[in-house]
Amino acid sequence: MGQGAEKQVQRRRVFYIPGYDPIHPRRYRELYRKEGAAQARISGYEIDLTPKQTKGRYGWYVTGHIDGTVTEADFEVLVWSDIVRDSMEQGIAGTYLQLVRTAWAYIGSGALWRLMRLRKGPVIAALYPVVFLLVQLLIAMISAYGIGQLLAMTLPDWTAWVGVVMVPLVLNWFRKRDGKFFAYYLMHDYAYSAQSKGANPPELETRLSEFADVIAEALQGDVDEVLVVGHSSGAHLGVSILADLLRAGRVPADGPALGFLSLGQVVPMVSFLPKAGRLRQDLHDLCQRDEIAWVDITAPGDGCAFALCDPVSVSGVAPEAGKRWPLVVSAAFTQTLSPERWKELRWRFFRLHFQYLCAFDRPGDYDYFQITAGPRTLAARYAGRSPSKSRIEKPVNKFTGRAL
Repeated sequence: MGQGAEKQVQRRRVFYIPGYDPIHPRRYRELYRKEGAAQARISGYEIDLTPKQTKGRYGWYVTGHIDGTVTEADFEVLVWSDIVRDSMEQGIAGTYLQLVRTAWAYIGSGALWRLMRLRKGPVIAALYPVVFLLVQLLIAMISAYGIGQLLAMTLPDWTAWVGVVMVPLVLNWFRKRDGKFFAYYLMHDYAYSAQSKGANPPELETRLSEFADVIAEALQGDVDEVLVVGHSSGAHLGVSILADLLRAGRVPADGPALGFLSLGQVVPMVSFLPKAGRLRQDLHDLCQRDEIAWVDITAPGDGCAFALCDPVSVSGVAPEAGKRWPLVVSAAFTQTLSPERWKELRWRFFRLHFQYLCAFDRPGDYDYFQITAGPRTLAARYAGRSPSKSRIEKPVNKFTGRAL
């Protein structure tokens, strides 16, 4: 199972890569604090949080008392929320222009139809902002027409101005309440990758290089494991960062065990685009390396992820021989959450997309807090674990070209 499979962990560095999220990274500390305490009560261990002890932009420090041992873990959030916020400053008209460009990127390239052959859930999630933004526009136009008809009875000279004023007012009303609808947020999310047809924007490439330097420094430190966790869009960023490090020979043979935990990944949303050659090359390279253990956790109950889709194989870049990763494992929400808890969360799609970072009241072999604060490396924890039988490995991607 990769480097350091039998090594006991006393000290660990954890690097968390968020998905497309504009919110301050303190939310991840608070989520870890709250859900870690809940999981500890359920599973019978202890987790304590204190301020971060290493340099870095944002993080926290954890002491885990698990399986009779004490493990120290220093967390760092690899922040790119500033890039996300900048990409979201489009205004109403700019967002509708994004809608047209993004729809064309996926429909015109044929990627949308191929993605639907994998999982319909994330495709529906991608179509939701398109449909809902168009519904908002329709409501605005109908409202303007209706009020215009009323005004025409008494103030005919004002009728022509109704649309000019009413449509923006209605659209702005919806936008201010996007915290409930998530239409603008999701539109910006999908548009960010689609704008360059799968290629990383320059500002993101610069940030990935900075992240690689931070992880490379940790790999030279006095720790037993360096664990990279990529959630949602952060999963494909983690693939590229780690592939860069391994190709450059920046992972020391006698250094800490290196683990990569991808959670709720949406890799195909990018790798299926025509200019995502960089990501496809990274997937191809990373899946063959012995120096790393890569475990991919998803769940069919998460409608926002490509559940149990092997991101390497479905992208059409698996080598003919020598593929080792990822180990695709299901978090099996319907089994690891009690019927009561599952009933409570089942239709809360965005909350379920973050369940991987939360407590399970019927935990299986996936426990985020034991993985990040326990005494076993990622490789040791999943040594001998068979991949989920219902995983999808059939390549369906039309664009399989690779490039750096």
